[in-house]
Amino acid sequence: MEIRHGRWHSGRMVLHTVRAIVLPDVAPFELGIAAEVFGIDRRDTGGPVFDFAVVTPEPGRVPTRAGFDLVIERGLEDAADADVLVVTPLRVDAEAPAAMLEALRAAHERGAWVVSLCSGAFALAQAGLLDGRRATTHWMHAAALAERYPAVTVDPGVLYVQEGRLLTSAGTAAGIDACLHLVRTEFGAEQAMNVARRMVVPPHRDGGQAQFVDAPMPECADDSLSGVLDWAAAHPREDLSVRALAHAALTSERTFARRFRAVTGTTPAACCASTSPGRSARRRAPTASVSAPPEPSGSRRPTAHLACATTLARASHATPEDDEAPDGGLAVGRFVTSGAAPGWCSALSARTPPGRCPRPRPCSPWPTPWTEPRRRAARRDARARRRACAP
Repeated sequence: MEIRHGRWHSGRMVLHTVRAIVLPDVAPFELGIAAEVFGIDRRDTGGPVFDFAVVTPEPGRVPTRAGFDLVIERGLEDAADADVLVVTPLRVDAEAPAAMLEALRAAHERGAWVVSLCSGAFALAQAGLLDGRRATTHWMHAAALAERYPAVTVDPGVLYVQEGRLLTSAGTAAGIDACLHLVRTEFGAEQAMNVARRMVVPPHRDGGQAQFVDAPMPECADDSLSGVLDWAAAHPREDLSVRALAHAALTSERTFARRFRAVTGTTPAACCASTSPGRSARRRAPTASVSAPPEPSGSRRPTAHLACATTLARASHATPEDDEAPDGGLAVGRFVTSGAAPGWCSALSARTPPGRCPRPRPCSPWPTPWTEPRRRAARRDARARRRACAP
């Protein structure tokens, strides 16, 4: 059944008429987002169909920020019965025309959706639609929006905010997330997936725009930590675990974590994540396999004993490739699996004949008189590491 404006379809009112409002110096990318989501006929793949058009307070040639002009033939009167009004970005230091503000208020009063992309939230704030409500905008303009309109609760860390039928999005590409959210809210997840698949974008992104902000390292007045923080800020791709930073500061992990929180007011993990979010996301990415250290020529290491080392690695929140012992064994957590470690699996050591293990039950997960003290120490270190790395 074809969707018509103002008609009930499948038991509820659906959207059909979408109008994008543009002003001089419009950002073409955000306007393209609205045109891509609402202006493409996707009936061939079962997607929703909208009556999309672009309007402006003064029809004619409208310059863009990219140096070319748009020819807009429709005025604001064409948006009088729109189901959705999309406000494209405008200059944050400019006042929106009174006719545009009146059109936004009228649309909100009749129950239409009002969507702002990037700095378009300033127009909604000027119209008074955001008073007493949460909103967002590009992180570069969030402070200006909060300062200029104190009645608006600005959240600079999210991709979009929905307050009733008001939808504000963060900067640039976050407009895609906001428009897909609108489609998902009105037509369901399947239709949002349909649109996203045609656009070759994810239908939903986790996280917020805070992950794209370049945050500085916290100030540190402690000379023993300032050098470590300077080095961490200059080497974001290096190992910035608590163990590595504590080693650089010449302190134990517990002491370093306690002193770090006392000086900076946060944990090392939260600090490193805020200064290099892309790196923290890579660290959180799951791994598909576990690699053992390089194999010496002429030696073999049974896979059963590798599982033994992997079990210990899980207990200590490490991976078997974390470190290698000087004698060719494998350092897991604080223990080294080598022939010199009595009572522990030494099959990963190059000096141990293949297939031999001094443990009574090789690779058994159950404690033995030789392994129980080490297991208790591993659990104690793991608890300390979790407390130190808590965000």
